[in-house]
Amino acid sequence: MMKRLIAYLLKKNILPGYWYRNYKLSTSQPSWDPIFKKSPGLWNPKTNAKNNGPKILLATSVGAHLPGTTVESLLGVALTLRGADVHVLLCDSVLPACLNCTLKVTISEKTLVKDGPQKKLCHACFHYADKMFQSLHFKAHYYSELLNPQEIQTAGRIASETDFQEIKNYKLDGLAVGEHALAGVLRFYAKGTLDDELYAQEVLRRYFKAALLTVYATRTLLKRHHFDGAVFHTGIYVPQGSIGEVCRQENVKVVNWEPAYKSNCFVFTHHYSQNRILAQEPTTSWENLTWTPEMETQLMDYLKSRWYGGRDWISYQKNSEADVNAIANAIGVDFSKPCIGLLTNVFWDAQLFYPSNAFSNMMEWVLETIEYFRNRPDLQLLIRVHPGEVRTSHVSRQPVAESIKKHFPDLPKNVFVAAPDSPISTYAAMSQCNAVIIYGTTTGIEIASMGIPVIVVGESWLRNKKIAFDVSSKEEYYSLLNRLPFKPVLDDERLIRARKYAYHLYFRRMIPVEFTRPHVGNPPYKIRLSSLSDLLPGKDKGLDIICDGILQGSEFIFPAEKLSSSEALHGHR
Repeated sequence: MMKRLIAYLLKKNILPGYWYRNYKLSTSQPSWDPIFKKSPGLWNPKTNAKNNGPKILLATSVGAHLPGTTVESLLGVALTLRGADVHVLLCDSVLPACLNCTLKVTISEKTLVKDGPQKKLCHACFHYADKMFQSLHFKAHYYSELLNPQEIQTAGRIASETDFQEIKNYKLDGLAVGEHALAGVLRFYAKGTLDDELYAQEVLRRYFKAALLTVYATRTLLKRHHFDGAVFHTGIYVPQGSIGEVCRQENVKVVNWEPAYKSNCFVFTHHYSQNRILAQEPTTSWENLTWTPEMETQLMDYLKSRWYGGRDWISYQKNSEADVNAIANAIGVDFSKPCIGLLTNVFWDAQLFYPSNAFSNMMEWVLETIEYFRNRPDLQLLIRVHPGEVRTSHVSRQPVAESIKKHFPDLPKNVFVAAPDSPISTYAAMSQCNAVIIYGTTTGIEIASMGIPVIVVGESWLRNKKIAFDVSSKEEYYSLLNRLPFKPVLDDERLIRARKYAYHLYFRRMIPVEFTRPHVGNPPYKIRLSSLSDLLPGKDKGLDIICDGILQGSEFIFPAEKLSSSEALHGHR
């Protein structure tokens, strides 16, 4: 009844949008008190702090990031039950821009430039998260208590005086502050470049100042307390990127995490974000797995489910059209002739500098590839634009299809574009291709597991695995394209490697935590506990692996190959 009333009031403009966001924050933060009441005598974090357990920092910072506060509060409780002394870091309305700022979702660029997030976003962002963490009795640290007037003045001066074009390359004592500031701005605008943005300079300077302030605050915190480890969401953007830079420089162990695609699962990484770590992960982590028929069946069943998203809480393929003839008719492609697939990424997502990339950015790659295929009438090029451009709350403002149309008003007759809102199944369409070219999408892993050759141009997790054809320069790229079409399927050795790696990624690196449940809205999952004892050691294998990784530095790898199918899926002991 309450939800229907609020929806009606919003539709009639009786309630302002920011009021609704505040309401959502107040009702969506995890509520731990009812769980504690079910487990009397089990919860006493102050005792753990006195016993000199490992000191762990939850560097949450952005309280309005509900996926973050949900998981990090859960981790804090689980770590406390294992003897850790848990602290939390929160921004208390200090930063001039942050992860909570997203254009047309939470704040306008005019408001951000004029007032910062303080007027509309900060109070609720800080208040409800702080209230939740205080209920857990963790030691809380606030940005305002970690910064002095001189540091605030210095950050403002550097942010205002640094040449706009040089901000992205700016390093403070070797810390890549400018890179994370730029990534934060691209996320704010939901664009891969800042072209044609009237307020881009002012917005970037705000994020730059915020990144600098985060460095100063984190340095002060680490001088005051010796932390054995720091845990926080994503590891890039602002402020998380700066926190990670400082922690690594000060030799504080960093653990980053993100929700996995698979329901009830999360990816945890040591040192850096998953974007960097999984691309660099040594093949010894998985290539010596003994491949069994059971693992093959388990993997292929799951990969087939990804065609429709039935077992994922992050999916862009639900209710998609998988009939090949229907896809051909909708797009105009002729699958009876040689066809090469091309899969894009969401342009703005995780835009950091990777030296191995053959092109300066994704759009340069897409446009130059189209130009190449203009002169290859013997082949068709099918470009599938990433559905995530439109099928999320953070809609891309630099659509790939529009950029293509701008540069190619009349597409070559052998080039076809499937728009992000097209209902076609990406997997079904790519299954008809001789080879597929990717920039960074994880879909390449699944395509390779189908036996289709994949060319990796950007920083995909598939790179460096001796599965795909990796390119690090334009010369290598065009040399490979000149060899097209390839043999129709991967050789047996690459195919088995592809499937072993896919199994490793989806069943071992994606760690199940049984008592997280999918939830429609923000956050995309909720905590469901019968009592606090569910979080004790030995109750959930996935949670044990995560906590052991944080406390002891062990690998975040779930041994799915040693478990039954049910255990591998759900994490039960």
